Amino acid sequence: MIPNVLSIAGSDPSGGAGIQADLKTFSALGCYGGAVLTALTAQNTRGVLGVETVSAGFVAQQIDAVFDDLRIDAVKIGMLANAAIIAAVADCLRRWQPRWIVLDPVMVAKSGHHLLDADAVDALRRDLLPLASIATPNLPEAAVLLDMDEPVDWAGMERLADTWQARFGTALLLKGGHLTGAASPDLLAIDASRHRFDAIRIGTGNTHGTGCTLSSAIAALLPRHADIAAAVGAAKAYLTGAIAASGELDVGHGHGPVHHFHQLWKTGHTS
Repeated sequence: MIPNVLSIAGSDPSGGAGIQADLKTFSALGCYGGAVLTALTAQNTRGVLGVETVSAGFVAQQIDAVFDDLRIDAVKIGMLANAAIIAAVADCLRRWQPRWIVLDPVMVAKSGHHLLDADAVDALRRDLLPLASIATPNLPEAAVLLDMDEPVDWAGMERLADTWQARFGTALLLKGGHLTGAASPDLLAIDASRHRFDAIRIGTGNTHGTGCTLSSAIAALLPRHADIAAAVGAAKAYLTGAIAASGELDVGHGHGPVHHFHQLWKTGHTS
């Protein structure tokens, strides 16, 4: 059975991140994708120029409309913008109780534009993190959520993961892309177990939407894998391939997108 996966996130009109990246990822990995919009952004590969949020009530109406009609096998949550939207999403998810919830706590764009109100961090901790099957923060996001210093090495990532497990309990994929060096390790913490996913940095500036793509890949793969670790491993492999093939695209003049359909499109295809 083809999984139905729902993204709850903001829109990126340039197509590299947000809802657009999520739907591309779902399709590339063989899933039917639905989308609930939380915000409209004016952005491109160079940065975010503006944000218009959707009312919390209408976000809830979208979610209820989807769940009332579709079987939803997994949910990916991205940009939520403010505390009211977070509360509305949490209320809906408690009511509908989907099997898998992947939370990507989108706080700041690569351009430095803040995508989550400062007063919404507590709501994220209180209302959504307890519902998540797995959260996928980068190092700065995880540090903010835990009121800790940002890790600068693997040992620091392990300490942060221990604190996360003690405080929130939910599975954590801590993305190590902000570390310096040739490697970019990610740490998966599930209860007392720890998994390390190593990846060599790929020499490209095409990193727009990598976080969105990874979290949506995990959501797409969880219904088809026996456990979270297997889904994360497969999602990491997909993203690595999408980054490596990103040079086949010619999109924008800033941080270009990854190639979501690298496994499906033939290089040089023109018709």
